[in-house]
Amino acid sequence: MIIFDCNGVLVDSEQIAAAVAAQEFARAGVPMTPELVSRYFLGRRPTDMFAAIEATTKRRLPEDFGATVAAATIERIRAELRAMPHAAHALTWLREPKCVASSSTLERIRASLETTGLARFFEPNLFSASDVPNGKPAPDLFLYVAGRMGVMPSECIVVEDSPPGIAAATAAGMAAIGFVGGSHAGAKLGEELRRAGARTIIADMRQLKGTMVALRGR
Repeated sequence: MIIFDCNGVLVDSEQIAAAVAAQEFARAGVPMTPELVSRYFLGRRPTDMFAAIEATTKRRLPEDFGATVAAATIERIRAELRAMPHAAHALTWLREPKCVASSSTLERIRASLETTGLARFFEPNLFSASDVPNGKPAPDLFLYVAGRMGVMPSECIVVEDSPPGIAAATAAGMAAIGFVGGSHAGAKLGEELRRAGARTIIADMRQLKGTMVALRGR
């Protein structure tokens, strides 16, 4: 089975989400840039990001902060989001069972896939880290997905764009492919993904089929 992360893998959403989060942090009195959001929280659950900010700054965010960020993010997703280049092509040719496992809420996952026309490849197999005790880099989400889909972790290949996601897949006993084709991907991301446990790195979704064949042969 192939497990796809959503943000930064299927859809080019990381810069949108980081910009929204930074804007809302600033409104709440916590100066933050999109670059800092991406550097420290790429691939993490929003709730974990908010908790970390509160612990670091020793101040409480507004009670409705999470809901405010979620609503603003979905609004921009529906207006601006694009699928990752060649994602639909790759998904059309991949015949293996596949699903999405993301740190985002199910509402955001659905909004992202519906806006970009990719939902048809996955429904109803969408999974959120909101449904497990610990978010990435813990393996909880991927183990939960394997159980729900009725497959062994060793039978899964995960496509991820963040070190926490790669680390989570590796901890779950799954083969991880690092993806660096998103607009947020800096020059060092590939090496960071390798250090986190990625078996190989791709920058174009059209490379996915051949990469999977190579992984199965190992």
